[in-house]
Parts: sequence; structure tokens; C-alpha cells
Amino acid sequence: MQEKQTSLLQIVSRIISDFFNPLVSLVIYFIYFSIQNYTFKEAFTHFLPILLITILPVIIWIVWNVKTGRYTNMDVSNRVQRKTLYIFIAVCIISYLTFNYIKNGFIDFVMLFILVLLFALQISNLYIKSSMHTAFNVFVAALFFAFDIEIGFAWLVIAVLVGVTRVILKRHTVKEVLTGAGIAILVSFVYLYCNNKYQRDDLPTEVIPVETTIK
Repeated sequence: MQEKQTSLLQIVSRIISDFFNPLVSLVIYFIYFSIQNYTFKEAFTHFLPILLITILPVIIWIVWNVKTGRYTNMDVSNRVQRKTLYIFIAVCIISYLTFNYIKNGFIDFVMLFILVLLFALQISNLYIKSSMHTAFNVFVAALFFAFDIEIGFAWLVIAVLVGVTRVILKRHTVKEVLTGAGIAILVSFVYLYCNNKYQRDDLPTEVIPVETTIK
């Protein structure tokens, strides 16, 4: 009986962990934010470069490295193997930020802080394999908090569940999950502070939806 319960727990944990991986969670945020703030054409124009320059290359990179044996699994749960993943993701984000600045004349605020979070996780990885799943879902919760508090709280619950699943699946220890969450909380706090300050300084007399760019 105990074995069946453990097996079911593992299955549910795997579903939650796989679905709410960093890339999927960020895509859900971008889609929801776009629907709330842009027309379909504007959303497509904004999201397509992110998809082509960051998301798809990262997916292809991970799949290719798993198939060639360089990465043990799609989670890239090996601490040593993560070094090249962090570098590749950083290159993709910097490429997008450069493209967006040249094309549109502003820095994408959200993508900039994703890069900051990534660098923080990279530094952490030198000492402890902090949970990327937990960290990015905590940060996605902060992104939602910026314009929808209820969804922000809901996603924070999801982040906690994801952290628990990472321990159940033995991808991370409790310490590694808490480290990832702690790093993300710090970066999220700075993001929310800077985002709110930018809004007040930019348009002090008008209430508008939260922007995701720095002009």
C-alpha cells in the first residue's frame, strides 16, 4: 500500500515539476501579460523575438545536449553540466536585449531581471546547486504581482508546490530549494521596487498597467 502511494506521489510530482518548468512558466506569464495589455498584433510582435531568440534556442540546446549525452536529463540537474546551460541562456538573453534595444530603443525590463536572476543562480551554482525550477517560479509570481496580486499569490503557491516536488523527485535537497527560493525572493524584491519606482517617476499622475520595459 505504501509503495502505491509513493508511486502516485512520484507521478503527481513529476507532472507538476515538468509542467511548471522555468520556460513554460515564463511563457504562460508572457502570454497572459500580452493578452491583458496588447492587441493580438502587438502581442505577436513583442513575443515572437523572445520566442525565436531565447526560448526556442534554449529548448533546442537542452534537447541536443541530452541526446548527445552531455546532459543527463532535461532538468539538467547535474551541477557541473549546468555551467554551460547558464552560459548559453545568458547569451540568448543578452542577444535578445541587444536586438530589442536596437530595434525599439528601450531595454526590456523583465528580460533584464531574468538575466540578473540567471547570473545570481550561476554564482550560487559555484557553491550549491540551487533550484532553478523554484527560483524562476518565485520570480514569475513577482511578475504577476506587478499587475495582478491575486494571480501573484496563486503563482506563489505554485512555486511552493514546485519546490516540494523537486525534493520528492530527489532533483534537489531542501537546502537547494530554499537557496533557489531565497535568491529569487531577493531579485524579485529589487524588480518590484525598481518597477514601481520607474512607473511613479515616468507617469506620476496617471494610473496605467505595469509596463515591462525601460524607455
